[in-house]
Amino acid sequence: MCRMINNIFYTLLILTLLSCKQKSADTDKKVFNMNLDQNVTSLDPAFARNQNATWMINQIFNGLVQVDSTLTPLPCIAKTWKISEDHLTYTFNLRNDVYFHDDPIFLNGKGRKVIATDFIYSFYRLIDPKVASSGGWIFSDKVKDQNSFIALNDSTFQVKLVKPFPAFINLLTTQYCAVVPWEIVEHYGKDFRSHPIGTGPFKFKYWKEDEILVMLKNERYWEKEGNQQLPYLDAVKVTFISDKQSAFMNFIKKELDFFDKVDGSYRDDILTKSGKMTSKYKGKFQLRKGPYLCTEYVGILVDTSKAIAKNSPLKFKKVRQAINYAIDKPKLIKYLRNSIGMPATSGFIPHGMPGFDSTAVKGYHYNPQRAAELLAEAGFPDGKGMPQITLSTSTTYKDLIEFIQGELGAIGIRVKVDVSPSASLRDLISKNEVNFFRGSWIADYPDGENYLAMFYSKNKVPNGPNYTGYFNDDFDRLFEESYYVSNNEKRYLLYQKMDRMIVEYANIVPILYDQSLVMTQNNISGYSLNAINLMILKTVKKQ
Repeated sequence: MCRMINNIFYTLLILTLLSCKQKSADTDKKVFNMNLDQNVTSLDPAFARNQNATWMINQIFNGLVQVDSTLTPLPCIAKTWKISEDHLTYTFNLRNDVYFHDDPIFLNGKGRKVIATDFIYSFYRLIDPKVASSGGWIFSDKVKDQNSFIALNDSTFQVKLVKPFPAFINLLTTQYCAVVPWEIVEHYGKDFRSHPIGTGPFKFKYWKEDEILVMLKNERYWEKEGNQQLPYLDAVKVTFISDKQSAFMNFIKKELDFFDKVDGSYRDDILTKSGKMTSKYKGKFQLRKGPYLCTEYVGILVDTSKAIAKNSPLKFKKVRQAINYAIDKPKLIKYLRNSIGMPATSGFIPHGMPGFDSTAVKGYHYNPQRAAELLAEAGFPDGKGMPQITLSTSTTYKDLIEFIQGELGAIGIRVKVDVSPSASLRDLISKNEVNFFRGSWIADYPDGENYLAMFYSKNKVPNGPNYTGYFNDDFDRLFEESYYVSNNEKRYLLYQKMDRMIVEYANIVPILYDQSLVMTQNNISGYSLNAINLMILKTVKKQ
């Protein structure tokens, strides 16, 4: 009982210190206030499987490498690295001034220095079946076993791959690959999710799930901007208001410093149809948009060994191509999303991805006349004789799918919209049990291979993401060849060739390349946008 009272008192004390606006020493503290509309699932890097988790984990932890705003891999705990001539061995030279945050489990309660064996432990956790990390895919097909991670000495760490993987450095920038201290993880076990100890710019202080998360400045943080030690902020306070409109009102009242994801219920209040800030809010806060590596698409199952595909008119390529031509993507983006996003007219790999080239990959532009011609060539003039098809979606995207339903109806394709809960639909898609469905693919790391892997034959469901059942020997050959091309520009040419193959076969209907939209108060600076929409708070300043 006494412990419970102490916890309640401690919580109230933190809240008071962080929100107090009276003139006291605490008012000089720079606290970044933000809201997440869903609870953080875990603060353990091994379970960094969604945006809220990765955003928070990125404040508390570091990895070998990190990305800048252009998605270029930069040194982090690894100050340099070398890649062997056969591209199978990666050797990392570690900094000697990186320390874990303090914790009573450490000797004298002081965080110890990070050494190479910490990376062996951290990386093996991802493939250890006992941990059951959602990041197992990071290394599962790339290393042989635990012995593939080697500490040559305290400051030299090595990874040996079973086959070349040119995007490996990019892959290591994911939050899954952050370093964790073995003794802390072993002590707390599964509770490490809510007792995270890392090396990052902010150290964990308090988390009451669904209510508040508090992180404080790491006074021993190693990274600098110029001569200035990072971070600039003293604390980060996160609330968990699930109602986006309520959270937005808190932002307007300046109780929050940051807001993202404009919800449909109040989108028109903030944005004009052309995506500009409405006059109502001009000058009240900053609003910025940038590329976000996410392609919204409609998928079509083309594996005719499945009855639902074999008995569907979607098995005809010309029908699928007609669908691609029939959708007015700019109109959809303007009126349903207030111009957040770009028409996906250059293949499946999105705008913002290194190597993206709209001149090299020609996708489908709105052309209802060409759509009608293709439909007739497929044997269904004006849709005559074509059975109704079912398009599956989740509630969140019902308006977008109903727009597509109308567009296809205009050329004679009758569409029934089937709405399911997101989890149920994901399950059906991952088993090839729907043949026309709305989906999205968000980059895990900044390399086009991440998108093309969806069409590689060996990635068939249920263990892989080949949700459209696309099997093509020529595509597979190019995909495998790309692993042996270390020169980025040459590899991008292969990616473009594969993307063109997908465009032509039309098993995917790319709708839009998403954009991130971020709003910050006028006294906030240093928040950088990047195309993986990773939150980086170490360089943020609050006046």
